[in-house]
Amino acid sequence: MMLSASIPNGTAFHPSTFVLLGIPGMQDQHVWIAIPFCSMYILALVGNGTILYIIITDRALHEPMYLFLCLLSITDLVLCSTTLPKMLAIFWLSSHVISYHGCLTQMFFVHAVFATESAVLLAMAFDRYVAICRPLHYTAILNAVVIGKIGLACVMRGLLFVFPFVILIERLPFCGHHVIPHTYCEHMGIAKLACASIKPNTIYGLTVALSVTGMDVVLIATSYILILQAVLRLPSKDAQFRAFSTCGAHICVILVFYIPAFFSFFTHRFGHHVPPQVHIILANLYLLVPPVLNPLVYGINTKQIRLRILDFFVKRR
Repeated sequence: MMLSASIPNGTAFHPSTFVLLGIPGMQDQHVWIAIPFCSMYILALVGNGTILYIIITDRALHEPMYLFLCLLSITDLVLCSTTLPKMLAIFWLSSHVISYHGCLTQMFFVHAVFATESAVLLAMAFDRYVAICRPLHYTAILNAVVIGKIGLACVMRGLLFVFPFVILIERLPFCGHHVIPHTYCEHMGIAKLACASIKPNTIYGLTVALSVTGMDVVLIATSYILILQAVLRLPSKDAQFRAFSTCGAHICVILVFYIPAFFSFFTHRFGHHVPPQVHIILANLYLLVPPVLNPLVYGINTKQIRLRILDFFVKRR
């Protein structure tokens, strides 16, 4: 199937459209691969939508931890919705073509929302650190004004650091084929199609990944180390177990969020021997698995939200 035939190899500085190939070498399995991805997407929508509804409608949950969870659910919904609908259209409807500006828009939101979610995870780690290590100052440190500023900073940081990606792509000429061997548009995937040097793209991408997302990882790890040290000083073994259980679940979700993301990022630059199927599947999972798991680990694993969910379904019966 010659997807590139639908787009001429003109010499235009910017093509009018790109072609998203899907998963190279697995086109015959696209219909079946889409089923688990669609199921996970539905779970993400239902799970995060439920968390948002419960927190927004219950004023008793308008506390720092739950407000951060609310922000996490919003970013999760946007994160998976930037790629999954188009991916399912590729797999089930063979809708491979995407406009140039549509591709850049998708690229911008994928990276901006990922950076925002990374910042939200850092804010939630800080929230837990203050709650466990500075409990007497918790409400004074994390009041409504501070939480609002933190939420705004999370969003603005993502937008400001990712917007240069758009500028870096706009400066590139595209005079070859316009087929992207992926299920969605992302920075280096688009840049590699250019017929000019992409060194500035590579340098800036590395800088953002290491200085922004990498610093988030370091600070999150530091927060949980301090939390675990505080937990070990608790006199009650039962309290220690509950704290370890909660922190362990949080750390697992954080690892699921960051490890595939960094693998995908560095594979684009250095992993020339990694099979493209492995790279693309992992690149999709890091945008989809956290939105599925976060409502379970951060939400249903929290007693107050679990009770609200049970109460909601009891009233509906």
